[in-house]
Amino acid sequence: MIGGPMKGNRDQPLNTSHMARLVLAAFLFTFVTARCIVFLIMLHAIPDLYVYMRGTHIHHLNYGIFLLAGLAGYLLFTNPTGRGREIAAVLYGIGMGLTFDEFGMWMHLGGSYWQRASWDAVTVIGMVLALIAFASTIRRIRPRHWFTGILLACAIVVFFVMLRRSLPHAGKTIESKSQKTESTAPHQ
Repeated sequence: MIGGPMKGNRDQPLNTSHMARLVLAAFLFTFVTARCIVFLIMLHAIPDLYVYMRGTHIHHLNYGIFLLAGLAGYLLFTNPTGRGREIAAVLYGIGMGLTFDEFGMWMHLGGSYWQRASWDAVTVIGMVLALIAFASTIRRIRPRHWFTGILLACAIVVFFVMLRRSLPHAGKTIESKSQKTESTAPHQ
């Protein structure tokens, strides 16, 4: 049953819709934030925040993988309830956002960050989470849910404005610069 309550740990009802909304919001916010930061770094609007280890750029999909692995251990070896579950849901969304933002790089190792596969993966995952989160509860939206929705909508609008303004420039400059940076960085 999509969006219905299930029995969770310690016989407390688990509201899957609520958990899916937390995951979805964290997932989309992380994806939008990661893309905006990369755009701004490539445009030299902010300093280079990338982490390098012995000259090799550590992509943020690795942070997502480590976060998901740590979260899986936490969920396997503890019995979280209440706030612990909600924090786990947010961390899961963050880990998924960091990892799937660079999904295209899984498919084409050494490929560009700007691959279409990443957009497609994020769209599919976002839609599945949205269906789980809102399919049966759209009539029950409360005022507190509007705040999250408005915040998320604002983040998406800012993202698409930045995307629209930077795509023509990205095609000419950013991709070639990122490929040059990746090809000239010392590798171990």
